[in-house]
Amino acid sequence: MFVSNLKSIGQIGIPVKEINRAILFYKDLLELPLLFNTDLMAFFNCDGVRLMLSLPEKEQFENASSVLYFQVDDITASYNQLKEKGVSFIDKPHLITKMGSTETWMVFFNDTEGNTHALMSEVEV
Repeated sequence: MFVSNLKSIGQIGIPVKEINRAILFYKDLLELPLLFNTDLMAFFNCDGVRLMLSLPEKEQFENASSVLYFQVDDITASYNQLKEKGVSFIDKPHLITKMGSTETWMVFFNDTEGNTHALMSEVEV
């Protein structure tokens, strides 16, 4: 029987076009703690998962990143707070699915570098 040695996600890389602009977005608008940065990359903490913003080293890494789904307790309050700060939302908070007594709500937004991310909230009803 094969047993995977994989544990948890240690880091997620997000390609950026302009590192200083991206740092301001993730630090000031999303309010993620900046761990440290260099001229080419920046590292943030998102509840124990490290996010690495970096200028692509090779052309194959220039495409937009995977969608990050940021878990929040109150999606409407978080949406309103980020919208007031100037975050560009694609849609409004909406119900994705209801599984038993849990509703999953999401709203999608773009960062300053062309990556799409989302806020998500799972609500007991």
